[in-house]
Amino acid sequence: MSSKNAKRILTRQLKVGEVLDDIVVDRLGRCLIKPGTVVTDYIINSLLERGITMVFISTGEEEETSDNVEISKKAKVQIEKLRTPDPKKVSLKEEVKKRVSDGIQLIYSLPDDNDQVCDTANHIVTDLFTAIDENDAVALDISELKISDEYTFKHSVDVATISMIIAKNLNYSDKQLREIGMAGLLHDVGKAKIPLEILNKPAALTKGEFAIMKQHSILGYNTIKNIPGMEPAVALGVLEHHEKMNGMGYPDGKDFSQISQYAKILNVADIYDALVTTRPYKSAKSQRESVEMIMAMAVSELDSAAVNSFMQTAILYPVDSIVTLSNGETAQVVKKNPNLLLRPTVVGIESGIVYDLSDLKNASIVIL
Repeated sequence: MSSKNAKRILTRQLKVGEVLDDIVVDRLGRCLIKPGTVVTDYIINSLLERGITMVFISTGEEEETSDNVEISKKAKVQIEKLRTPDPKKVSLKEEVKKRVSDGIQLIYSLPDDNDQVCDTANHIVTDLFTAIDENDAVALDISELKISDEYTFKHSVDVATISMIIAKNLNYSDKQLREIGMAGLLHDVGKAKIPLEILNKPAALTKGEFAIMKQHSILGYNTIKNIPGMEPAVALGVLEHHEKMNGMGYPDGKDFSQISQYAKILNVADIYDALVTTRPYKSAKSQRESVEMIMAMAVSELDSAAVNSFMQTAILYPVDSIVTLSNGETAQVVKKNPNLLLRPTVVGIESGIVYDLSDLKNASIVIL
């Protein structure tokens, strides 16, 4: 538990010599770094490589930031006046994360055990649905989704969670939320039948290898389509999650009018989570870069309604986080602006100037 003098900042803003104020845990809840640890270059790089994007540091005094710049009286007045709490976010308890992680590993290790796959997936979806429903969550902090250290398992749960929140924002029924959660969990189950030398290759795939990899959506569809009780819409979402609105996706090159709605949502969640994750053959994109790429793909490849819902529900810069602006100022986030994930309202902690980054007059200012 962080102290009252702690400040939550982006990991990339950490400086050597600063002191971590709270325990840092991995995606399974295991302690990585104890409170009181002095930050080194090695620690910063390790945290970033593990996808841990935000931490608490000790400020010594409540009125200081990670840059030891005192918050001016003017800034404090503006922050208090404008601060708007983030929408209620999805939160998974550690015991739920452990149960979900164990369950998804079981599914991917026994893809042909129909009863086990269906039963386990239903339990996981129930856990995710409960986490969303318990506090009426309508948003998610996309820097804090991590469930497991293993890519396939983490990715499957992330895609399920993101997809369920996107769907909830689009007013899908509870039954549909559970179904799209199921599709998200199982969207890559066909990869269990892809040769490991291709699946885990630490380099770009050849044209022939990629052709084999692309079969995973068909293999997944064939794996689950005949499971008793499996909704056809779920299996179809698994089959089509790599189709594109312009007809340039796979396996069938379907266009906007032919792709199922679940697949349109899964596609957004799948691409975003893949972009922000480090793989043996690629470095992770920053969250900002990834969001910008998703926005660009909405022009022709991704469903605009699904992208807009993602932009409305995702939280990239949580309220109270400290950011650096392109004009050189350090600022505190006070409000998320609807539909503008990259451009919240912030207050310069020294100048007290309010920057509504959604306003055209501030178009030249970005968060670094």
